[in-house]
Amino acid sequence: MEYEFDLSFRFPNTDADSEELVGRLVEAGCDDAAVAIGAPGRIGLMFTREGVSAQQAIIGAITDVQRAIPEAELCEVKPDLVGLTDIADLIGVTRQNMRKLMVKHAATFPSAVHGGTTTIWHLAPVLEWLITRGYSVDQRFLDVARTAMQINLVKEMQYLDHSAANRIRVLLARPKHKAADSNAA
Repeated sequence: MEYEFDLSFRFPNTDADSEELVGRLVEAGCDDAAVAIGAPGRIGLMFTREGVSAQQAIIGAITDVQRAIPEAELCEVKPDLVGLTDIADLIGVTRQNMRKLMVKHAATFPSAVHGGTTTIWHLAPVLEWLITRGYSVDQRFLDVARTAMQINLVKEMQYLDHSAANRIRVLLARPKHKAADSNAA
């Protein structure tokens, strides 16, 4: 099966030769990616990779990049964090249509990761929600979104205060009405 996903990395050598980097990536097995070198010390790879699963394809690609550029640090796996326009584009509706759907089903629509001027969601829970509403979503695309989210979350765990993690898990697992009752006391 073919899986499409993007990886972005940063690396400390901002003076690296672009052609040499691309050569190293190809030698390491990344000949199935389009490479974009933009800002110094940043590299993006758009993969179309075969694999037995999305997880195997994405982890294999990350491994290949790190073999080619050992000092590379994974920044993000995409698609994962998206706005309403991104979601609308991905499922083939207008942004307005997507917003109406979100507002109409506010109680069940997945919670945003960040709200504000730009609201952001993890793509996988939104796709899963859309499937329950009768939208057609390619299983491979859903698998890529799930895997991207998992890898990004694990990557972010480096910032987790492990001493507080269990208390936070308990707090977040509490039924909403109990949390509201304890706040009123």
